[in-house]
Amino acid sequence: MFISMEPSPLTDKIDMWFGKLLDGLRAFPFDIPGTTSHTARKCRQKLDAVFREELQARKMYKECDDLMSGLMQMKDEHGKKLSDEEVVHNIISLVIAGYESTTIAIMWAVYHLAKSPVVLAKLREENVAMSKSKGGSMSTGLMITHDDIPKMKYTAKVVEETIRMANIAPMVHRVANKDVEYRGYTIPKGWAVLVWLRSVHTDPNYYQDPLSFNPDRWDGPAKPGTYQVFGGGPRICAGNMLARLQVTIILHHLCVGYEWELINPDAQINYLPHPRPVDGAAMTFRKLST
Repeated sequence: MFISMEPSPLTDKIDMWFGKLLDGLRAFPFDIPGTTSHTARKCRQKLDAVFREELQARKMYKECDDLMSGLMQMKDEHGKKLSDEEVVHNIISLVIAGYESTTIAIMWAVYHLAKSPVVLAKLREENVAMSKSKGGSMSTGLMITHDDIPKMKYTAKVVEETIRMANIAPMVHRVANKDVEYRGYTIPKGWAVLVWLRSVHTDPNYYQDPLSFNPDRWDGPAKPGTYQVFGGGPRICAGNMLARLQVTIILHHLCVGYEWELINPDAQINYLPHPRPVDGAAMTFRKLST
């Protein structure tokens, strides 16, 4: 979709480079051989080289209908096109923001559902009913449409609870534009501020039994300012609704067509660069009978 590449040894390398680049996102920024940050920088350089080579090929002889070609033709309000550097930077940034984050959210949704049979049963009931209403069955459910999404009330609650629990972006970074007084402390102008959102989403003052997976807590809205999974204000994540849509679609097809269980339900959790079980949430899947 981004650069029209067929699977190959090169795309395997690209996948590996993105993985190591992500590992370095929240590592100490030591550009010293052997460190995670240094490896991430080297992988970024390799990704830059691959995408620049592809971009140059398109300028000379190659035509494609994909994201890279769209970025190459994009113009601002003054009619100026993006530079080659901006095209490459956007490709890499969008892969990181639009792929890894959503896949982790989907992993946590399936993980929590495997541990919550009552929730899964209610989710399956709603989605099977939706599938049957469209003429499908347990094994041949038809693709849900945009018009179906608002009708899937319980599924929406499962998605919101997943995103709250997963905390894909556990923090945001800001810079103080002026001296700020906060609880007896002064944050000087120009200082970087790290807002730890995960602590807000797991605060018992805002969420009852916050570490339990309970979609029914979304029968009502969260208290203003306590649900910042996509940030807020002018810097809110541009893909927030797309992420919800993707999780909804995959959950629909999984719960209608499959059952699953965690191989190691007691696996420890790693939190950097993103939260995930140490075994990658290994699971077994079985297709449901009709």
